[in-house]
Amino acid sequence: MIKRILESLATRRDELKQNDKGFTLVELLVVVIIIGVLAAIAIPVYIGIQNGARESATQSDLTNAKTAISAYYAQNPNVAAASVPALTATAMTDLGASKSADTTSLTPHITSSSKYCVDGVSSTSKAFKVTASGGVVAGTCATGTDY
Repeated sequence: MIKRILESLATRRDELKQNDKGFTLVELLVVVIIIGVLAAIAIPVYIGIQNGARESATQSDLTNAKTAISAYYAQNPNVAAASVPALTATAMTDLGASKSADTTSLTPHITSSSKYCVDGVSSTSKAFKVTASGGVVAGTCATGTDY
């Protein structure tokens, strides 16, 4: 009787071994390592893309500010530079532009309708500027300069 029980257990163990088709520990470790390597490559790329998008938002805000100032002077050709509203969020909206969440500051430097510079800083701390006669470039406006 004990012999039959032992033979039955041995047969059952053999059946279980034949149906065992799981992954080995080494195979699972290889998959985890591969996923780790891919994540290590992808995360810095993703962060770089986010920073580029934030800087692009600031550049767009500067272009909008330039357009708003030009539109203001087109509507008010005889106004003095000192009379141009400060570029606060409300004034920017009134002039037809707005500051995005990714732009920490927009600072105008206006000497006349054709000579002005606006600088802005993105949330990545990179500074950009735009002048009346040029496009958006990296850097800040020099104070006291005749743009």
